[in-house]
Amino acid sequence: MRTTRLFAAGLLVLAGGAAAAQGLLVHNARGLTLDERGRVIRFDALQIGADGRVQAIGRLTELPPGDLPRLDAGGRVLMPGLIDAHGHVLALGAARRSLQLRDTADLPAALDAVRSHAQSRPQAAWITGGGWNQAAWKLGRFPTAAELDTAESARPVWLSRVDGHAGWANSRALALAGITRDTPGPAGGRIERDAAGEPTGVLVDAAMGLVERHVPGEDAAELAASLDTAERELLALGITTVHDAGISAAADQLLRQRASAGQLRLRIYGMARGSDEDFMARLRASGPVLQAGDGHYTLRAVKLFADGALGSRGAALLAPYTDAPGTRGLLFRSDPELLAQMRAAAKAGFQVNVHAIGDAANRQALAGFETLAREMGARSTALRHRIEHAQVIALPDLPRFARAQVIASVQPTHATSDMNMAEDRVGPQRIQGAYAWQRLLKAGATLACGSDFPVEEPSPWAGLYAAITREDAAGKPVGGWYRQQALTPVQALDCFTRSAAFAGHAEKDVGLLTPGHRADFILVDRDPLTASPAALLKMRVLQTWVGGRRVHALDP
Repeated sequence: MRTTRLFAAGLLVLAGGAAAAQGLLVHNARGLTLDERGRVIRFDALQIGADGRVQAIGRLTELPPGDLPRLDAGGRVLMPGLIDAHGHVLALGAARRSLQLRDTADLPAALDAVRSHAQSRPQAAWITGGGWNQAAWKLGRFPTAAELDTAESARPVWLSRVDGHAGWANSRALALAGITRDTPGPAGGRIERDAAGEPTGVLVDAAMGLVERHVPGEDAAELAASLDTAERELLALGITTVHDAGISAAADQLLRQRASAGQLRLRIYGMARGSDEDFMARLRASGPVLQAGDGHYTLRAVKLFADGALGSRGAALLAPYTDAPGTRGLLFRSDPELLAQMRAAAKAGFQVNVHAIGDAANRQALAGFETLAREMGARSTALRHRIEHAQVIALPDLPRFARAQVIASVQPTHATSDMNMAEDRVGPQRIQGAYAWQRLLKAGATLACGSDFPVEEPSPWAGLYAAITREDAAGKPVGGWYRQQALTPVQALDCFTRSAAFAGHAEKDVGLLTPGHRADFILVDRDPLTASPAALLKMRVLQTWVGGRRVHALDP
């Protein structure tokens, strides 16, 4: 057998380039995977066929003989590529190329960042970006258009909140959008106003569209650049599959083209934007896209919205907000309206994934899925419908996930990002059903884990850390926030691999490294099941392989 054992500055490389077209035998690895029942399997060798699928794992001496190229893993940890079950690929790429306020410490720092960004782009018609969070700034209120005017007043400025469910406009943007004290708030949205009824500059949920329809969109070249930027980052983090929670018609066209040309390196499981009626009409007529480009692009889900976000008080609650008794948030649609959207998508063969954060929204979505099950029977449950976020759930509603066979698609870092305000919003009683991962599991629900990037950073290692510790990166609060809801290391790994694959109808293809699965794997510098939780935040991904082909390696 031909053997390769090459090191470049201590990093593994495969002679002959990134492809293993005739198959490959990886040996001298500290291999780990889960099996189909979620149990841990250890191995030291992995055999890959010419089709890019795993043929065998085990001890090298036990694997079938064959004349395959060999890769000596040098004792590194080999594990399945991770799956982010809820992200926004093109939005991540666009965010990396625009103004981001996530790390600004306070409002003055954010305004300085806007001012600097605007000055560096004198030709830009609009100044756009996002990532602001008034809770992290300890502002106690939303920022205002007048404050944003001090950073840029001549051109319109539009900045989305960190959760994507509110936007901050300057006075010029409000004027171009025609928003005045007489502008009514749209259904499912809210225009923040001062005591005199004047718009303050912040628009929540559906009201964001009043400004966004005037913001120039990305052209085809910009979309392609965003995809390239995001792919590089995600593969370098060890993510090999993303469930993209909001595929637009333009993104779908780009992804189909890339997949058919064999130019997608990342696997993308798409959820079409249910709000685009023209796009949805075409999809209902044509049906889902399955495994295009040798499994690199699938579009078989639809993303719908029941409510907004907790941070902007747009999440729909059954009772008023504890820290704002005058509001319960916003349901985007009536029960019949949401059900009609769900029914149309399901009857066309699409998995239905409903964004629901507040307990009223989760109850509305669960009721809709229960109705679909009664109307369509096994045809509906076989689609594996999902609730995206499933953040605040009334305790009596937790068992309904399992009864209706609805997957809870959760994002562990949301808990550690939101803990600075979540209990203020919902109080000590409702928080018992919030970010309640162990309660969901004990009630029989399936959990799929993601990050919701670029709302959160896309690192799956930060997600594993948050799932296991319920602490922020600084280790606060010591012992974890509502630690009893934390996942075990094996449960967390399952949530980012096996169960996430199931949530994307791909459990026979990805998520595991047992025979028959695609050889999507990573080589990392430590074992996520035995390393300390803090060590997960320092994880180094040495190589990433998709379908038996290397798509990322650390530069020597």
